[in-house]
Amino acid sequence: VQLQASGGGLVQAGGSLRLSCAASGRTFSTYAMGWFRQAPGKERELVAAIDWSGSSTYYADSVEGRFTISRDNAKNTVYLQMNSLKPEDTAVYYCAAGSRIRWQRNLDDYIYWGQGTLVTVSS
Repeated sequence: VQLQASGGGLVQAGGSLRLSCAASGRTFSTYAMGWFRQAPGKERELVAAIDWSGSSTYYADSVEGRFTISRDNAKNTVYLQMNSLKPEDTAVYYCAAGSRIRWQRNLDDYIYWGQGTLVTVSS
């Protein structure tokens, strides 16, 4: 599976962005998907995850209520809608495909990674 993330950019605090991650291959629907982010000098962290069907999701406490993860298996795409953005959301965002159909929290459970897209939130 190859993953291509897009949609990052520069936005003012309080604004919104929608990230997309397009996957190649016909097995996209068999993978849980996750969005991670990595800020300068910090470890990569899981932001949101979704199971293979889209019926179960996970959000980090820091983004709960502001971010929404979704997927369209017909389009082989997973999305991250980010609202009420804060400067601390500034990071490179990565999409990843998990090794199981249900989402996992552990970074090591994600086996395919996109190239990352930069989100910068100005104050």
